Amino acid sequence: MALKIQYSSYNLECGTDEAGRGCLAGPVTAAAVILPPTFENTLLNDSKQLSEKKRYLLKPIIENQSVSFGIQHIFETEIDSINILNASIKAMQGSISQLRPEPEYIIVDGNRFKPYQSIPYTAIVKGDSKYLSIAAASVLAKTYRDDYMAKIHNEFPMYNWKQNKGYPTKEHRAAIEKYGVTKYHRKSFRLLPQQYKLDV
Repeated sequence: MALKIQYSSYNLECGTDEAGRGCLAGPVTAAAVILPPTFENTLLNDSKQLSEKKRYLLKPIIENQSVSFGIQHIFETEIDSINILNASIKAMQGSISQLRPEPEYIIVDGNRFKPYQSIPYTAIVKGDSKYLSIAAASVLAKTYRDDYMAKIHNEFPMYNWKQNKGYPTKEHRAAIEKYGVTKYHRKSFRLLPQQYKLDV
């Protein structure tokens, strides 16, 4: 089924989504995108349904053809301080704050959000597979976060963040068990299964 361009009747409608919520290391990253009403792209879909190659193919198309886009990282220390749900919402609000012109309506992937300014919004479960602007935001959030994880991989290559992006893979957890935690790990997360004791 083709993704829809608009949810509301407002011309300046932005979609927002985040990436990295379930990771053990690195930021949670959000993007917000306003697409023109004439935007069309048959490849664009929820970033989780796309290959890495397709996501990076779409990234410059979205950046060049959008009315506006914004990107916001919320890093580990703040995630540990305010929790991942609040950090995800803060990242989405931060990405929306970068949009020029300001959106008249916000559509959010998921079922949780907090009011931003006085802009009306709707949270849409699986919105990234229903609306083009949320799908575009999911692609930008994922690619910008992946680029960041590839960058910090060079600092701590033993965790292979270039490959696992900080998600709780067996390889990542084995590296945590062997080498301990880094400044990029989320200390409030269960970094290892309970049978392991980890000094953080």
